[in-house]
Amino acid sequence: MWAACNVKVRDCWAVTSVTLRRCLKLGAAMAKSKFEYVRNFEADDTCLAHCWVVVRLDGRNFHRFAEKHNFAKPNDSRALHLMTKCAQTVMTELEDIVIAYGQSDEYSFVFKRKSNWFKRRASKFMTHVASQFASSYVFYWRDYFEDQPLLYPPGFDGRVIVYPNNQTLKDYLSWRQADCHVNNLYNTVFWALVQQSGLTPVQAQERLQGTLAADKNEILFSEFNINYNNEPLMYRKGTVLIWQKVGEVTTKEVKLPAEIEGKKMAVTRTRIKPVPLYCDIIGDAFWKEHPEILDEDS
Repeated sequence: MWAACNVKVRDCWAVTSVTLRRCLKLGAAMAKSKFEYVRNFEADDTCLAHCWVVVRLDGRNFHRFAEKHNFAKPNDSRALHLMTKCAQTVMTELEDIVIAYGQSDEYSFVFKRKSNWFKRRASKFMTHVASQFASSYVFYWRDYFEDQPLLYPPGFDGRVIVYPNNQTLKDYLSWRQADCHVNNLYNTVFWALVQQSGLTPVQAQERLQGTLAADKNEILFSEFNINYNNEPLMYRKGTVLIWQKVGEVTTKEVKLPAEIEGKKMAVTRTRIKPVPLYCDIIGDAFWKEHPEILDEDS
């Protein structure tokens, strides 16, 4: 009797297995169609292996956006902090970003050399970063601009650059920080001439034409009593985001066995988060202090 039952069970499993295989083959055949050939037209945009992948975002037509939303000149700390919040969200939500650098209306994100995220497709890197950043900008707007409504959605364009070694990556980040210094020094003098001396934008531009950094520093100090070196580091150096351990203090109710009511106690938990730094990244000191950023196995 038991032998007969076993035979029937085996026969049943055999029939079921054959039926399942036929269904899978039929499903695979049905999933394909005569139109699937169009996938052959997709461009291969795989980033080179063992290279740093950098995605840089820039605000689209942000001069107009800043004017319409009454940004303070030459720097609006609200806007800069909002940009950093968006960058932190990108680093938290996406994968394999080891460092980010931002200034004005731009941010650069550096992905690990060994990252295989979305098979290293450049289009995936760029679109995910741009969409996450832009949506975060709208989502967190009211946290930084409480009295200024968002009049229209901002836009950001992106590009992907691949750097073959540590030195070229460091040179790229140095270039962006040097650009931050040049632009901020010019804007600081320009708006001082407009806001405090009463020059028109055209007159201020003519006044600064052909001047060097030393000339601009002299104008700031002699005419406006401004020492550029005392300006906030966030304006002069930009913002560097790196992963660091952060202690978070939360309140938790703890109840001991002999107690009827629990007691509220402060509990500290350590988490790794993207933390903003305002420092020089052109010299070697920063990289010596944070060797894990360029570590192959980080």
